[in-house]
Amino acid sequence: MNVVDDKTVVREYFNATGFDRWRRIYGDGEVNKVQLDIRIGHQQTIDHVLGWLKADNNLSQITVCDAGCGVGSLSIPLAEAGAKVFSSDISEKMVEEAKERAATELGQGTNPTFSVQDLESLTGSYHTVICLDVLIHYPQDKAADMIAHLSSLAESRLILSFAPKTLAYSLLKKIGDFFPGPSKATRAYLHREADVVKILEANGWKIERNAMTKTRFYFSRLLEAVKK
Repeated sequence: MNVVDDKTVVREYFNATGFDRWRRIYGDGEVNKVQLDIRIGHQQTIDHVLGWLKADNNLSQITVCDAGCGVGSLSIPLAEAGAKVFSSDISEKMVEEAKERAATELGQGTNPTFSVQDLESLTGSYHTVICLDVLIHYPQDKAADMIAHLSSLAESRLILSFAPKTLAYSLLKKIGDFFPGPSKATRAYLHREADVVKILEANGWKIERNAMTKTRFYFSRLLEAVKK
């Protein structure tokens, strides 16, 4: 399956059964134990990014592109902290949910600005570009192109998270592949950290900060890259 097919599957999934499932996971309502574990892990990744950006003490002075924003879990607190945020997602339903949450939590509908777009169609120039937990939908041979495109949008910083390809996680994924079900609607691609770093360096970046989130069912490597 190539990236175009993967993209179609992801779009359809997050506009159908996947939307209801992930809206619950990214919310605060009752979920099962696995979903709760994923919710906790995802929030830890969000908190890492927010901690980094707030520590720089310049959020009110920068623009941020949240590429693959989901229901606005990162976009909304960034806007609340003063950043000017442009947010996009491939799923129309996710974007509508994000707009509703932003209006409720922020009391206004002008920041963040939301758009239904895939990563490849994003344009513009932003101080910081952030793409969390989206690389899992990209095979290795397409990841470099996606990262290069995001790099072209970022003036000063690019923050990525991805599921790291290690022996343990590869084994865990292989075991999971034996148990297909309605929740397994998209392919999940793991990426070697060394490969991601190499792609970033080839696009003029160096790693500034990094973090790892690991729960029972959620694992994500987070890299902050700045201009060399």
